[in-house]
Amino acid sequence: MDGTLEAMTTATATDATVTTATTTDATVTDATTAAVTATPPGDPEPPREASVRRRELAAFLRSRRERVTPEQVGLVRGPRRRTPGLRREEVAHLAAVGVTWYTWIEQGRATHVSAQVLDAVARALLLDATERAHLFTLAGTADPRAGAECTGAPASALRIVERLAPYPASLQNARYDVLAANRPFAQLFGDPAELPPDDRNCLWLLATSERWKRDFLDRDEMLRDMIAKYRAGMAEHVADPLWQGRLDRLMRVSAEFRALWERHEVAPMSPHVKRYRHPVVGLVRLEHRNMWLAPQAPARRIVAYVPADEDSEERLERLAGLSGE
Repeated sequence: MDGTLEAMTTATATDATVTTATTTDATVTDATTAAVTATPPGDPEPPREASVRRRELAAFLRSRRERVTPEQVGLVRGPRRRTPGLRREEVAHLAAVGVTWYTWIEQGRATHVSAQVLDAVARALLLDATERAHLFTLAGTADPRAGAECTGAPASALRIVERLAPYPASLQNARYDVLAANRPFAQLFGDPAELPPDDRNCLWLLATSERWKRDFLDRDEMLRDMIAKYRAGMAEHVADPLWQGRLDRLMRVSAEFRALWERHEVAPMSPHVKRYRHPVVGLVRLEHRNMWLAPQAPARRIVAYVPADEDSEERLERLAGLSGE
């Protein structure tokens, strides 16, 4: 009798172990396929804001899925289809992610969705640029394609930059990349178009350019201030590979940058006067002014350098009269 009970107990424990292992394998498979983590049923509720964000993401995906017809993505509709748009399993197949995981996303149960999965889903649902940006914002994930796709300068912004002559002016993004510059900027500070694309950045030039080190008379103070502003701005883009890539490159090449970065100083955007010594016209004192073109991504601003005194204005006008440089 005791032997029978022991055998039954052992068999039950073995079945439970097999069931647990099978469940664990299935969970691992879904998580591996999606390259993400999830909150399984029964876990404590996350903070309210995250819960609201997940519900909005779920509703947005459902609305986009119902909008796309099978024919648009190369699928056969079939005579008995009643679902408006695509089925969940069809989206999962097109995006090459697990059906269970995609279902969890649409049910608002996924705590974090990777950029890789979001990119695949955006392509499967034929999202345009605005819809894609909204998708990544709802998911709280940085879009790795955002910076690369938004490097162009709007024609209207370019006209403003040109019309600011004889004042130096440029179009920059929040990372200090110079997207465009007028002739006075090129004459005074050097022409960004002559530099490799990855070097057309004010923080990079201030940290590494011998010309900028020599001619900006307040260069050390400017570099410290700009690094503090970059750190403050990066707080909203900690997962953005473009922000991180710029930081990594500067950390590799400049010991001075590394030392200043490790101070963890932050500073706001504010107007201030810069002193610049041009080899031909001499000392120019310029007030640095920003005009943001839009509050949302991609954040671009027109940066103008306005003379701080009459002597500086006269020297800028003389510089504008020079041909060539």
